[in-house]
Amino acid sequence: MNTYELGLNELSVLVDEILKNFSSGVIILDGDLASGKTTLTKQIVKTLGVDTEVTSPTFSLQQCYGDKIFHYDIYNKGIEHFISLGMLEELEKDGLHLVEWGDEKLKKILLSAGFDVLKIEIKKKQNNKREYKICTH
Repeated sequence: MNTYELGLNELSVLVDEILKNFSSGVIILDGDLASGKTTLTKQIVKTLGVDTEVTSPTFSLQQCYGDKIFHYDIYNKGIEHFISLGMLEELEKDGLHLVEWGDEKLKKILLSAGFDVLKIEIKKKQNNKREYKICTH
């Protein structure tokens, strides 16, 4: 597990490190409300060269950016609803899948189904910084 404490203007360093080792699969973004899950997603999309507006898919469940970046938000409906809609099949598409509000339960489900999974825990810190814990298996 690697831990980083970064400000908003330092996110590109974190994203470069993430994408160097994890360019496809599922990234679970776990953090409190307004911790920076969507902000991190915006930086990932930008770093991957996709020029589009990134918004949280809170009410639509899924957003797609380019051909290979998929963004999900399971806050409103939860993991069970996500699975019941057949969204696990969406995660089989080639590309990078970012899931906001995922947790250890989702990580275990995905790992047992054979997905490549990276979990990033985000916590607000003082001075407008965030702590990012990158958790692999």
